[in-house]
Amino acid sequence: MNFIFFSPNFPGYCTSFCFHLKSFGVNVLGIGDADYHTLNETLKQSLTEYIKIDRLDNYDEVLRATGYYTHKYGKIDRFESLNEHWLELEAQIRTDFNIFGTKLDFIANLKQKSKMETFFKKSGVASIPSITKLTRAKANKFIDKVGYPVVVKPNQGVGASLTYKITDTSELEQFLQTKPADVEFIMQPYIDGILQTYDGLVNRDGEIVFAASHEFPYSIMDAVNSGYHFSYYCLKEVSKEIEEAGRRIIRTYGIKERFFHLEFFRSKADGQIIALEVNMRPPGTWMTDAINYSYDMDIYRIWADMVVHHQVEEPPTGTYYTGFASRKNHLDYEHEHEEIMQRYPYEIVHHDSITDAQSRSRGNYAYQFRSTDYDEVKRIAAYIQAVKNKVEVFS
Repeated sequence: MNFIFFSPNFPGYCTSFCFHLKSFGVNVLGIGDADYHTLNETLKQSLTEYIKIDRLDNYDEVLRATGYYTHKYGKIDRFESLNEHWLELEAQIRTDFNIFGTKLDFIANLKQKSKMETFFKKSGVASIPSITKLTRAKANKFIDKVGYPVVVKPNQGVGASLTYKITDTSELEQFLQTKPADVEFIMQPYIDGILQTYDGLVNRDGEIVFAASHEFPYSIMDAVNSGYHFSYYCLKEVSKEIEEAGRRIIRTYGIKERFFHLEFFRSKADGQIIALEVNMRPPGTWMTDAINYSYDMDIYRIWADMVVHHQVEEPPTGTYYTGFASRKNHLDYEHEHEEIMQRYPYEIVHHDSITDAQSRSRGNYAYQFRSTDYDEVKRIAAYIQAVKNKVEVFS
């Protein structure tokens, strides 16, 4: 199998994917913008060959590199980055070289939030109504119908960048006057709910072969707009309601041989599961590692086995709840790093700084920790994130 891994050095977990592909006998062919000597040793050993290009978003450079690999190694079987940012470029390459996977004619359904709503309706899963191509008159008419607060966000985008909760007419006017002209926004009613995910793998036959779920006590939008820190919990089992809704959506999309990361709200008012958005890539912010810690497994190896051999070993059941708790440099925390490590030497399984590109939403430094007791995981997160003179910033 000839597998082109685009940007194999970023995000960092790509090294693990490349390593396991190589271990199964795959020609892992890298294309990236980093100098070869800066790649970590494991990644170097995992790559059959590596081509450095000047800019990852320069399609001509990517096209030429793919053409070179095709000439040297024969037909390319896969082209992947496992990074949402490159979904459209990947689809274009797959279309131009007739490579297995999502093609250009379908990619908008995975990137535009307004199109996701159409698939949610087809699947029979409740979703959030929205409007696009915002004008003042259109926004006012929508708000007259659904009421404040509302949420505005880019129709096509990653994370919570340019995502705002609007609570009154003055905030709406401020948004309309300052929003970037080159970004298409959508508006939705604000849902007071707990964010939960459905994350896993779907094989070449469209069968879900593994799934896990994460819960977020507050949203990335809150972390970005408030300047506060961020946390989540990997659950040791998937709820029946999330499982059913997730399977319906995956079946409706007809996606094959991919990671998926679906986001839902569980309404605080009545417990209803409401679809938020679809991401056909691994969950970010260390969530793949959280799955490994919760299930005592290697999701990177399982993915590679699925791609190469079209099989997956029976995955283990969840044993632990794994928490993620970040801290931001501008906040004054009650407990120093050394105190945290001394208090939870066995529970903390990983800690590290977060890349600058993600620090605004995810934090500057983060800890992962696990326990068989869900309440204990929450207590550890609270200890890590305890702030001196705390002021509540969420509503």
